[in-house]
Amino acid sequence: MKSVLEDIKNQEYKQAYLFFGEEGYLKKQYRDKLIQAWNPDGDTMNYSRFEGKGIDVKEVISLGETMPFFAERRIILMENTGFFKNQCPELTEYLNSLPDYLYLLFVEEEVDKRSKMFKTVKQIGRVVDFSVQDEKTLMRWVLGILKREGKQITQRDMERFLSKTGTDMSNIEKELEKLLCYTMDRSVITGEDIDAVCTTQINNRIFAMVQAVAEQNQKKALDLYYDLLALKEPPMRILFLLARQFNLLLQVKELQRLGCDQKTIASRTGLQSFVVRNYTGCTGRYTTAQLRQAVEDFTQTEEDVKTGRLSDVLSVELLIVKYARKNPV
Repeated sequence: MKSVLEDIKNQEYKQAYLFFGEEGYLKKQYRDKLIQAWNPDGDTMNYSRFEGKGIDVKEVISLGETMPFFAERRIILMENTGFFKNQCPELTEYLNSLPDYLYLLFVEEEVDKRSKMFKTVKQIGRVVDFSVQDEKTLMRWVLGILKREGKQITQRDMERFLSKTGTDMSNIEKELEKLLCYTMDRSVITGEDIDAVCTTQINNRIFAMVQAVAEQNQKKALDLYYDLLALKEPPMRILFLLARQFNLLLQVKELQRLGCDQKTIASRTGLQSFVVRNYTGCTGRYTTAQLRQAVEDFTQTEEDVKTGRLSDVLSVELLIVKYARKNPV
């Protein structure tokens, strides 16, 4: 990302850029920065945008071969084309002989780094991976926004906020806006403010349910399950996410057994550090054998539901009841 900012600052650009990765908020921000730098006057005559699969490659190449009209550059933005997952030999070949006035920006959700398109753009241009940001980066970003608004927050409440929002920056920005409006007349944001206005993401609701199960609090776990059903969350998705959470608990438990510290566990599991702390609070309530059995049970139940041998709603309920018991068997 720094390299893109350097290119903009120095006004020395590559002719082809590829932005990809899970962090959609940053991809959009940098997409707009680069397009604005290339086209500061908002010229629509020499700027074209294509989106989605099924783009006519011949049309793109024909447009690329058209000289810009009273402008330095012709700019083509292509988003979510699938060109970096499937073969596109014609465009790949064209990338090796771009006219000097042509500037291309690809923005993709998924790419295959083994594809010729990916390798070609990497060779002639710049490839930027917008991955999910780590805990420290997200906290710095949120604190920067709060500082501009004259707000303060404790470390603990910051972690509480991020545990509700998840790591998606678009969602964080939306929830932060709600918080700022809610605390308009105050300088300090509290945990009570966060609980009052911030929406807990589905994954985090699932983890809250796992925590309730680990605490042998059947009522709370089932209440959370019924809440998810009331929100029209499909039981199969809840089942899948429960299986994933127990699998992560097992991974954390085994890494703890190997003597790994919190930072190492976060790195190996891909979890944020404060999330690892939440997981380690649950792992002590289960043996490794119990967690392995839970993963097997959830996986087998998924298969039984898919094949119609079991009811989805009732199956999840029974698993919650089973693992919210002391010494589940």
